[in-house]
Amino acid sequence: MNKQIFVNLPVKDLEKSKAFFAALGYTFNPQYTDENAASMIINDGSIYAMLLTEAFFKGFTNKPIVNAKEATEVLVCLTCDSRAEVDELVRKAVAAGGKVPRAAQDHGFMYAHGFEDLDGHVWELVYMEPGAPQ
Repeated sequence: MNKQIFVNLPVKDLEKSKAFFAALGYTFNPQYTDENAASMIINDGSIYAMLLTEAFFKGFTNKPIVNAKEATEVLVCLTCDSRAEVDELVRKAVAAGGKVPRAAQDHGFMYAHGFEDLDGHVWELVYMEPGAPQ
């Protein structure tokens, strides 16, 4: 069965995107980072985001790249360990230049909020109470 995930996202300015995500506390694997791509570690050993310059990203598809500020192709959803962690990541994202696409959603057993990165990609963050329905 699958063991890891690599979410590949096109970015307009790789250095600005790296700085944005570093401000949120993420690190990068230098072995897979160069002027065309940055391997962002979300969960060491299992979850990564490959931030690819648009020119490099185009080499992997014949389809046009969606402008994530105008249309949504994907919502990346990550779990957090607490409501406070959800709110802190959103706060850091906004401080680093990101946007909040909608208000936090409190469903009692699940708390969700999120942000848009510099390129408009939506990152959903959720905390689920222990024992809550999955």
